[in-house]
Amino acid sequence: MTGSVQSDTAVRPDTAELLNWYRQMLEIRGFEQRVTKLCNDGLVRASTHLATGQEAVAVGAAAALGPDDKVLATYRGHHHCLAKGMDPAAAFAEILGRATGVCGGKGGSMHLTDVSKNLYGCYAIVGAHLPIAVGMAWAAKVRSTSDVTVVFFGDGTTTIGAFHEALGLAAVWTLPIVFVCENNGYSEYTPIADVSPVSRPAADRASAYGLEGIVVDGNDVGAVHDAMRAALDSARNGNGPVLIECETYRHGGHSRTDPGTSRPKEEVAAWFARDPIAALERDLVTRNLEAATLETIKGEVDAMLDMAVAAAVDAPPPDLSELHADVLEEVAHG
Repeated sequence: MTGSVQSDTAVRPDTAELLNWYRQMLEIRGFEQRVTKLCNDGLVRASTHLATGQEAVAVGAAAALGPDDKVLATYRGHHHCLAKGMDPAAAFAEILGRATGVCGGKGGSMHLTDVSKNLYGCYAIVGAHLPIAVGMAWAAKVRSTSDVTVVFFGDGTTTIGAFHEALGLAAVWTLPIVFVCENNGYSEYTPIADVSPVSRPAADRASAYGLEGIVVDGNDVGAVHDAMRAALDSARNGNGPVLIECETYRHGGHSRTDPGTSRPKEEVAAWFARDPIAALERDLVTRNLEAATLETIKGEVDAMLDMAVAAAVDAPPPDLSELHADVLEEVAHG
């Protein structure tokens, strides 16, 4: 990790915790594989953006969160939602536009939200959620609560004005917020190197806001967890914002309409060799864990996800009477 925020409470995970992370990462990977099939079967009408290959960022970060910490994510946010505890059946139903969806079937893949889990939404507009996250962190400071806001965004967001405005204000106000850049190397279809004058688009800009440039291997779930835990401790203790750049890679294209074939084959192969799930499996094997244990977990995850898909597919669509529900709030006048 380049740059660091020191923590006195960082603890290396034991095998049981690693297995829990492994299960979560398999759940995310399997969830997105099934979303792909649902799309191919014509059951998903809206756009979807998968985070396959980026599971370690979400799982490692979520494992470090406190119960009251807030999370905001991007339209590529399935992994963050599931890692934060969203019910897979409700997430499938939302993507399918069913009434049992986490947002009643009216938000879709790009707007998954579950306030009961302190997951304050996925946002389709690039960078739009960063100022919102700053507002939430400001509220925590004003109210003297101990929660930290964590906001995830892609490398392309670093070219958006809201990124700079959010970091600047958070630093000036010393807010309890952690900015996490998932640098998968591409801003939609464009290599980030083609539009950024610095090699690390988030971390290399940190010093402009008086912050450290923290870079972590985003495919190493343990490394992400350590960095996030230290960042949360620092922000919670009144030291202001932290910016972390996680270097990772999405296995597929930008969205369901992009086959991802424009990327160099050698680059894709090199990153596939660094698959975060395979890396965690190797770590577990070094701890003398039996292969049968991993296979059992895979079977349990597959069975759970198959049941979740079936329940979502069989669920009804939203009733027309719900068309305007949750859109406008009635305000009494007079």
